[in-house]
Amino acid sequence: MSLLRSNFPAFSVFNDLFDSDFYRSNVAGQNWVPAVNVVENDTDFEIEVAAPGMQKDQFDVSVENGVLTISGNVTKEEEQKERNFTRKEFTTKSFTRSFTLPENLDDEGIAAKYQNGVLHLTLKKKEKKEPQKKQISVS
Repeated sequence: MSLLRSNFPAFSVFNDLFDSDFYRSNVAGQNWVPAVNVVENDTDFEIEVAAPGMQKDQFDVSVENGVLTISGNVTKEEEQKERNFTRKEFTTKSFTRSFTLPENLDDEGIAAKYQNGVLHLTLKKKEKKEPQKKQISVS
């Protein structure tokens, strides 16, 4: 870019567009994967997904064949008006995280809550059943 800027000043509009913080942060940074914390307790697992700026309806959480999938999709529109031109940018960011669930997990005992930029999931473990001895009569 600096070569174009120094040798061809007519291209400064393009340089300003592609060298802008807006372009670097929104267009170049579309490969986004939020940080995740997983904590195992005696009765459950807790998963925290750091996703600030999202709304709870922008998440999709599902379980299929023992795999928990968390995905999110954010669409942002930004408009900049200067002198005699208008630039309108649409940015879409999405992510998908998948976790293989352990066998001792209750698929029905999963709860999700979004608060202060963090998606909190609680995954209940199945109650452990002690093996019982069963007497079989021989006839």
